[in-house]
Amino acid sequence: MPLTVLLVDDEPLVRAGLRAVLSAQPDIEVVGEAADGAAVIPLVRQLRPDVVAMDVRMPLLDGIEATRAVLRSMSEPPKILVITTFENDEYVYGALRAGADGFLLKRSRPAEIVNAVRLVAEGDSLLFPAAVRRLAAEYGNTSAREAMDRAALTEREADVLRLMTRGLSNSEIAGHLVVGTETVKSHVSAVLAKLGARDRTQAVIAAYESGFVSPG
Repeated sequence: MPLTVLLVDDEPLVRAGLRAVLSAQPDIEVVGEAADGAAVIPLVRQLRPDVVAMDVRMPLLDGIEATRAVLRSMSEPPKILVITTFENDEYVYGALRAGADGFLLKRSRPAEIVNAVRLVAEGDSLLFPAAVRRLAAEYGNTSAREAMDRAALTEREADVLRLMTRGLSNSEIAGHLVVGTETVKSHVSAVLAKLGARDRTQAVIAAYESGFVSPG
């Protein structure tokens, strides 16, 4: 079965470009388009895409609120890849905090666009650039630090989280720690549970906001 994608952007040229790049891949199918976040919920329910590629800045309902709406209204939501013009856009960070799974610049090369969609769909690695890491660190607060302390991660879980913040996949983490991939999956699951994180992105945000890791 092909990987299915819904495109959401208020610029027709951006949608056309993304469609051309993604549709050229034999394993990816663009199943629909929308010009605003307000149209996302009905289209997601109708089309059941694997990934929603969503602009963060739209006139009626922006990507942050649209992301929240999708995650709030569906028990098995699609992966959400936010797209934007500027990598240090606070809207991007807002969307990631709201539950988006990855990040893509509109000026990315075709191969990077395809890779981003596949990475987000697989769900075991991150698109979390340095500029967004710095934003996350700036949002650090006492409650985030206290939550990290309460999580009481084991030494190995802490190692796994540090490698997660670098965007490594489970297999890459396994290589670094010289353990099996299934062992890494178990550690990742434990980290998410202890942090109360929905996914890897939320865990990495918690790591930066708490000061567990620095953006340097």
